[in-house]
Amino acid sequence: MMGNSEFSGVSGGSTMAFKTGADFKVAGGDEWSYTPAVGVGPLRFGMTVGEVVGAAEVLGPTRVADCVRHHAIFSPTWRVEVHRRRAAPSPPAVTAYVSHAVGLFCIAIDAVYGPQVANGGLLLVGRDLSELESDAIAHAEAMHAHIRYTPEGYAGPDDPGVVTRGQLVGQVLRSRPLFMVTRDGANTEWDSIPSEEYRLNGQSTA
Repeated sequence: MMGNSEFSGVSGGSTMAFKTGADFKVAGGDEWSYTPAVGVGPLRFGMTVGEVVGAAEVLGPTRVADCVRHHAIFSPTWRVEVHRRRAAPSPPAVTAYVSHAVGLFCIAIDAVYGPQVANGGLLLVGRDLSELESDAIAHAEAMHAHIRYTPEGYAGPDDPGVVTRGQLVGQVLRSRPLFMVTRDGANTEWDSIPSEEYRLNGQSTA
């Protein structure tokens, strides 16, 4: 498994820098760290709704709603939308999914408004998906590591806790990473993806 929040890779004693998506920056300009199986930024897997709301105040106000229960095998789930503090309304920068049984299990970072997050030297938020794939492959080759493919066919970090979805921004499909742990009734992180995130994949948001 790759590292968690570095911004360069090391191969043969030299530092290798990877593209940072400089042609497309997220709106806030801030960065959150990622620790596999632990959490992202101030959010920790297993948190209750109240704990998520309290921790997310560093970014902005929240809105809590029930998720439609599409599968009876899953316990009831809440969606916590975290918005940035700004005059004009905007889509949530972060969406956290909290299961009644296991607490916080999925953290989705918006491709436009979300904080930037890195995994093993790769910036994951708001990237052109083809560019991110090229960087992921180059990073894996430099580190003699593996890559993981999504069902849509994109390569990404070899971390089962990172699921990259596509968010259509204008005419470009940008990366909207989901940071996951397995929820109740699921076998893998892919099985745990909230149905709202499946519907979002590839839909226009700007």
